[in-house]
Amino acid sequence: MSEETLTETTKPDFAADTADTTDPPRRRRKAWRPEADTEAAALLRHLAATPWLVGGRDDDLIAAVRRNETALRSAVARLGWVLVIERDLVRLRKSAPPRPAVWAFQGPSPATCSWFFLLVAAAESMPPRIALGQLVTAARAAAAEAALPSRNDMAERRAVVAALRMLDERGVVERLDGDLDGYLHDEQAPVLLAVHHTRLAYVVANPGTLDPATDPHGWLEQAQREPDPARRMRRALVDDTCVHTALLDEAEAQWLSQRVRGDDGAPLADAFGLGLERRAEGAAFVVPSEAFRHFRQLGPMPFPVPGTIAHAALLLLDHAAIHGTPGNGPGPGWRGMTQEQVVAALTDFAGNNASGKGGWGAEYSSDPLLLATKVRDLLAGTNLVHLTHADTQPDDTTTSMWWFAPTTGRWAEEGTAASKATRQRTRSRTHTSATQRPPAPGNRPTRPQEGPDLFSALAAEQKEEPTQ
Repeated sequence: MSEETLTETTKPDFAADTADTTDPPRRRRKAWRPEADTEAAALLRHLAATPWLVGGRDDDLIAAVRRNETALRSAVARLGWVLVIERDLVRLRKSAPPRPAVWAFQGPSPATCSWFFLLVAAAESMPPRIALGQLVTAARAAAAEAALPSRNDMAERRAVVAALRMLDERGVVERLDGDLDGYLHDEQAPVLLAVHHTRLAYVVANPGTLDPATDPHGWLEQAQREPDPARRMRRALVDDTCVHTALLDEAEAQWLSQRVRGDDGAPLADAFGLGLERRAEGAAFVVPSEAFRHFRQLGPMPFPVPGTIAHAALLLLDHAAIHGTPGNGPGPGWRGMTQEQVVAALTDFAGNNASGKGGWGAEYSSDPLLLATKVRDLLAGTNLVHLTHADTQPDDTTTSMWWFAPTTGRWAEEGTAASKATRQRTRSRTHTSATQRPPAPGNRPTRPQEGPDLFSALAAEQKEEPTQ
């Protein structure tokens, strides 16, 4: 609980010398400020979803971070994260994500990532004000030095513009004047950029302790995976939708069994203003419904939400609950479908939700494979689906297997849901965050007692794993 020190003037001691004109003694007392804890929790959730706060755009949030600096640093230190606080910048540098390969589905393209870092490398030697064309020319020189191909075609220019937008959003290389899209058709488009050299050092969130020049493979291993299992579990609970017991290694499963409800997991959930939910199938830090107002506050992949992809995903959860294969999954309660079965189901759903007013988007209705890819990215990103490969074809070729987690029982119904019913269910149910449960300002909440649990009804019939 946050506190501040107040002073109180005591009554004068009439037994003392009446000629003494010194100030009366002052007694110190403490006043509790529970609203400070609420503000710190909201800031932690916001920073976990938006790790860059830039002066001129986020001044109020930066001021709030300064007020709560001690509490914020204490919480993020338990995750192995680093909080950078400067005059006009707040940067939360996170450790390696729990599922980097899956999270990459929602990330920028490889070309955009390459140009992002090429532009960062070029900006280091640039003056504080520079034209866009000069920066890109220097980045092309850096690409040539690294033996990276540069085609200067439209696809590459789009990747350059996307990378510049990412830098602008982070306040590292900001656009001062002009239109970035002008570069698509003119290499010398009149765009003025501001390079913040001190912020370039914070671009890499998890630099590790090894030198990438002397040990590139070791450095990549450090950047891709947190070595400490306790920190891995804390980050997975804070920055992912849920943790599945069946997908943990021995050390992680031991932490989940012994410490998630005790001295480690529960206090961390309280610091973020989240509710801890524990079941035999796993655990989750849940964002209470009163802690957010907009879907965007729940991170980049909230679910369920309105839209074609989310609606298709809900229908698929219903379908998998009945038609999914129960055997050979990662653990009890998981149900599997092949890629072909998923595409066939989505094709049927598209036929029942034709494009037009109130229907699905035409690009998805006419292309079930594209829709399946988008649904896969959403459900895998929110950790509701685990993808594996299985030899199921006569010619021994492999096909993707979609395993639907027991967590999907929160939304799956008996029977395939209709569009209108799905939308009603989407509006009425408590939402959980995806890639980050973090996100949202609001009062310090407790998880509502009513409503469905995060995990399926199967868990309610099983005894929870005892803590040790």
